[in-house]
Amino acid sequence: MNLPFDEFAVRDWQTTDDPGTVRVAMIGVGWWTREQAIPAVQEAAFVDTTVLVSGSKRKAQEAAALAPTIERGITYDEFHDGDATGAYDAVYVCTPNGLHLPFVETAARLGKDVLCEKPMEATVERAREIVDLAADGDVNVMIAYRMQTEPAVRRAKEVVAEGVIGDPVQVHGNMSQRLLELIPDPDQWRLDPDLSGGATVMDLGLYPINTARFVLDADPVAVQARTTHSRGAFEDVGDEHAAFTLVFPEGIYAACTASQGAYRSSHLRVTGTDGEVAIDPAFFNPQDRAFRISTGGERYDVDFPQVNQMTEEFDYFAHCLLTETDPHPDADHGFVDMLTMDAVYHADRLDETVRLQVR
Repeated sequence: MNLPFDEFAVRDWQTTDDPGTVRVAMIGVGWWTREQAIPAVQEAAFVDTTVLVSGSKRKAQEAAALAPTIERGITYDEFHDGDATGAYDAVYVCTPNGLHLPFVETAARLGKDVLCEKPMEATVERAREIVDLAADGDVNVMIAYRMQTEPAVRRAKEVVAEGVIGDPVQVHGNMSQRLLELIPDPDQWRLDPDLSGGATVMDLGLYPINTARFVLDADPVAVQARTTHSRGAFEDVGDEHAAFTLVFPEGIYAACTASQGAYRSSHLRVTGTDGEVAIDPAFFNPQDRAFRISTGGERYDVDFPQVNQMTEEFDYFAHCLLTETDPHPDADHGFVDMLTMDAVYHADRLDETVRLQVR
């Protein structure tokens, strides 16, 4: 069998070894920025963090010690006023979901390209405004789907496209964790519907949704769903646990589950007429991914070098800017996920199948 694994972790998107460096201002200095994004950029080849932006100037300035390249720590208001624009070329927006839009608006006004964390926003309406900004301006807006630059996922996409497993029939995806053990605060923003848009579908369910879309190179046309919660902290958002089915063209079904109150687990499997490709674990950056193909009565477990998904994502974004290549996933792509997750919540409330027209 001819499998595309000789150079499993190769950056198939990279066209030059030394395109230059993009200086990034990171907006939002929460634990993800401090513990994941800043260290990832320190490992990157084409990016430097030079500015931190926070609601607290003291917090931004103290976090500046996390990397020697960081020159300035400024407040949100100072960012909106245009302070330090000469010290960065692009921005990484990592605030709560419902606060993404104003920072993308300001970045567009300042002529700065944007890497915006997923989901794009807390509501479809606000996400549509980001789409319009990306369409009307001269800046690039990339949505931070780190799975799309994960080599295991890119190889899975190749396996499906090359027909190694025959015609895809089913996708199974799961992501779960115990949120209140990771962040023991019932008043955190992920449990505030105005800031998050939803606790589980928007935070974890998005991973199997978007990764299925990427691997299949297709968008869903209908959704069925059920969500529930068992603890009071989730009462306002409603979705502590979620199960939903995405219907894709050609009769492909993706059965997805997600939970903020279950054992930490993640996987993605695509089953075809002649075989299966599986990534398990799949979605947590600190976990080593495992890749398996089963076909023709044989099972192939593929060992490959692990990567920091965030480093891959930042380097890809910077490489696109430096080589004047349109980055993907763009705002239009991210908006399809917003429509899909909105349909998940509607399908749950209505207890019926919700049709999607995403294009």
